[in-house]
Amino acid sequence: MAEETVDRENNKCEPDESANCFNTEADIPAGGENGGTATPEGADDAENAENVAEQTGVEKDGRREKDRREKEKDRDKKDKKKSASDLARAEARNAELEKSLSDEKDRYARLAAEYDNYRKRTARELDGRYADAKADVWKNLLAVVDNFERALAAGKSDQPDPFREGIELTYRQLKEQMEKAGVKEIEAMGKEFDPELHNAVMHCDDGELGENIIADVFMKGYVLDDKVLRHSMVKVAN
Repeated sequence: MAEETVDRENNKCEPDESANCFNTEADIPAGGENGGTATPEGADDAENAENVAEQTGVEKDGRREKDRREKEKDRDKKDKKKSASDLARAEARNAELEKSLSDEKDRYARLAAEYDNYRKRTARELDGRYADAKADVWKNLLAVVDNFERALAAGKSDQPDPFREGIELTYRQLKEQMEKAGVKEIEAMGKEFDPELHNAVMHCDDGELGENIIADVFMKGYVLDDKVLRHSMVKVAN
């Protein structure tokens, strides 16, 4: 074995010519003095650092996952609140629309009823105006009818008279038109007095006739449908 001189104070090694000297621990071979295999000092630290980094990454991933889940929960809560709020607004709007629709239906029903009443009232008024105008025309013609009857009553003759025949023809045509228009003579002679149809201008005592029986007719009365154009002027027995 080679000899070596060691300076303890300076921690220096002065090798002999035939010996090897290592000044520092870094110069020692990996196998040590005995030449065995040894693990570098930084290997454990690197492995520990790698393990720490891996654990830290896992923890970070866990925290991120937890944060993500919490955010999802918060988002779900917000979505639920928003959905509930939207549903409440939709229900309120639906109730408002239903009320508005009900009001419009009620208003339409009232308007339709008012229009129907107006239409019927207008139709009745128009019919009444037509009936009144028709009654006025025939009421004015009743005097003409009376004159025809007076002329025929005064000009009775057994001899043929073309003039009288013409009057009779005209009178018959007039009476036919009155019947077509609905103008009818009120029956009076021998009938019971009716104040709605007859106008009593004279009373008499007649034992052969009952009480309130018409004894004579001074002027004929006429009705148009159910409307009296002129009351019959009569004499009534007491």
